[in-house]
Amino acid sequence: MKPTAARRTLVAATACIVGGAPALSDARPNSLFGTGAVLQRGIRLPVWGTARDGERVTVRLRGQKATTIAASGKWKVWLKPMRAGGPFALEVAGDRTVVSHDVLIGDVWVCSGQSNMELPLWMARDGEAAASASADPQLRLYSVAHNIQPEPVSDAKSAWAACGPASVREFSGVGYHFGRELRTALGVPVGLINSSFGGTVLQAWASREALAGNATARRLMVEFAAMKEAPIWATGQNTWGGLYNGMVAPLIPFGIRGVIWYQGEGNVGGGWDYRDLLPRLIAQWRDEWGQGRYPFLVVQIAPFGKPAVEPGESLSAEIRDAQLLASQSDRKTGLVVTTDVGDEADIHPRDKRAVGARLALAARALAYGQRIKYCGPTLRSAAFRGAEAVLTFDHAAKGLRSVGGPLRGFAVAGADRKFVRAEAVIRGRQVVVRSPLVAAPAAVRYGWADLPVVNLANAQGLPASPFRTDTWPILSQPR
Repeated sequence: MKPTAARRTLVAATACIVGGAPALSDARPNSLFGTGAVLQRGIRLPVWGTARDGERVTVRLRGQKATTIAASGKWKVWLKPMRAGGPFALEVAGDRTVVSHDVLIGDVWVCSGQSNMELPLWMARDGEAAASASADPQLRLYSVAHNIQPEPVSDAKSAWAACGPASVREFSGVGYHFGRELRTALGVPVGLINSSFGGTVLQAWASREALAGNATARRLMVEFAAMKEAPIWATGQNTWGGLYNGMVAPLIPFGIRGVIWYQGEGNVGGGWDYRDLLPRLIAQWRDEWGQGRYPFLVVQIAPFGKPAVEPGESLSAEIRDAQLLASQSDRKTGLVVTTDVGDEADIHPRDKRAVGARLALAARALAYGQRIKYCGPTLRSAAFRGAEAVLTFDHAAKGLRSVGGPLRGFAVAGADRKFVRAEAVIRGRQVVVRSPLVAAPAAVRYGWADLPVVNLANAQGLPASPFRTDTWPILSQPR
């Protein structure tokens, strides 16, 4: 029988696919190593990609050569540590040769979290002006597309771009301002990888294996199983492990200097569990990356809502407290406080420049060992003496100050656990708190509200984190 035109077309197409198959299996690098990439200086550097089984793959970069044999469709080599510089050519040679041009050696940071990290530069305050003045060939951007996956994927399939008005406009505003500050301070190439997704919970960003091995996550799973339907924040983009699989796994073990993390709004209502989940996520990412305890810099969720008429409980304050505790439990976890850059009408405050600048300060101190002040006052101790509570602070060597008037935001409670507004005055590195309504204070809270109205800072003008001295039960604590 004479073949139809449609059948002839199908046969021809099949022949093209079969004939082209070997080319599709040729050795090639992961997209992270494409033209324009920034590779991490100063570490034993992994480079990997795909190839046909048994193919001999040789990687050349800056006078180094490493060779391996592909297995299971994959290959990986390791290069010796390199100093900052470039541009260089990265050559991957197998059955044919692929060359990535304009590759720089510098510092790479991952920018992750939810909408306040994702918010593009053009939407930030003065964002269009910042984008117009952003051209910097030594600052490179790599954006990971939204991707929810049931299993880990191996390649984000994106591309690097030199920073400029066209490339940075849709890039993370926080990430850009952070990278720009680092470029100015360090003078080396900087690569930023934006892997963020608005409206997401922390559990979506951790692997299912890490969650299964965590007591808090296991308890939450049991609670979900008892429900007729999974809550909205455990489905869709918040499917547990889904964003880790699709947006974090493909980055591992790419050489990085650290992570900046702006997330927490999606977990409001679960502050007690966040105290356990955030350190678990940090530990899991570090373990998976295999590059030691790299700096993990956390942005505290911003003020949002209406100022409280009287002191009381706050679910947002409980998330901020969990973020503070994470930073205090690990010297390589930094905290950026945002009490002075919030917006009561918008959960997405537009001042991303201040947040990026404070992240850069934390990075300079924790990642690069610079002796600079990078955070505001943090509570060291509380002493209760008669009608007064005396609070002593760290990160206040040059004293404390109030910004824009007398101190605000303090509350005290006696043994009855009823908080009332308190007067507070500064004495050197201490703050003395009292109220005529509480004869014998037993606890102090500062900025414990959805929208804290506060003004305590150190001499460098960096704001103090909200805190509490009590260990009394909180709203999100399991009963």
